[in-house]
Parts: sequence; C-alpha cells; structure tokens
Amino acid sequence: MNNDGILSFLGDAGALKRIRRTGWVESGVREPESVADHSFRTALLAMTLADAEGLDTLKAVRMALLHDLAESRVGDLTPAQKEENPDWVGEEAEAITQILCGLPAEICLAYKAILDELSLGESPEAQLVHSADKLEMLLQAREYTEAGNDPAKLMRFRHVSVEGALEKELERRIKEKKTAGDAR
Repeated sequence: MNNDGILSFLGDAGALKRIRRTGWVESGVREPESVADHSFRTALLAMTLADAEGLDTLKAVRMALLHDLAESRVGDLTPAQKEENPDWVGEEAEAITQILCGLPAEICLAYKAILDELSLGESPEAQLVHSADKLEMLLQAREYTEAGNDPAKLMRFRHVSVEGALEKELERRIKEKKTAGDAR
C-alpha cells in the first residue's frame, strides 16, 4: 500500500480546515466556517437523511465527504465566480484526479466513480447529498444571523430549494426557525 499517497490525500483534506467559505467571507461573516466544517456537517446530514430514507448510507456519506475535496487545490468558488470562470469544472476535475491518484488504484477508482455519480446527480443518493449541501448552508446562514451577522447580507443564502419530502420539510423548518435548538 502506498502510505505516502494516503498521507498526501489526508494533507489535501487537512487543507480544507484552513480554507474559509468564500460566500461567508464576501458577506462579512465574522470568523466564517471552513470548507472542512461545512463538509463535516454535510456528511452528518447526508448520513442521517440516507438512514431515514432507506438509501445507501455509505455511498451518501462518501459523496458528502468527498464533494468539496478539490477545493483544497482550486479554492472555494461561489456560484458567481464559477460563472466568471467557465474552466472551473475542468480545473476541479484535474485537482480531484491529482488528489486521488496517490491512493491505491481500487480506492482511487471507487472514489472517482462516487464523485462522477454525484456530479451526474441522477441517483437518489446524489440528489440527497446535493440537498444536504444546500440544507447545511441554509442552516449555517441561520446560525450566522442568530449570532448577530447582518441578515440582509445573508439573504442570498436563503434562496435554496431542495429535493425530497424530508429535505423540503427541513428546509421549511430552518427558514421558519422551528428547530429543536430554538427552545434553548
């Protein structure tokens, strides 16, 4: 086994802890979350939703954990930045290939297949992870607002739409501030 490849892979994952989410920085959030923070809660959300909906939880968690890994090399781009740079898809694809290529071949191929499935967005797990990604952002925007950040600067994050009945219910509850944490 190529231990150096595994350590390199983990180094890229560790880099995500130092990359602040660009949208929050642009919105003036004090001490914004890192990409790793976002990926962790997205993975927890994907795990919980997949379990609740009877989907392949391992596949959903793998998708969620890997979904932003390329950002360790290309940075966290906002939707507007992606529109300005039509080459971003190719740049992310090249970055993920570089990140995964040091892993054992069967692991590399499995992770690439998971990311390809996520990119296509056709499987129930891929759709769930896309929704989990949006729900995590929506929840984070709400938490930043509650922490005293300017709600007007965070409004752009409230305009998300998710798929799935459970996901839509969570979206509604987050937007209406009716979660268990509100009782605190």
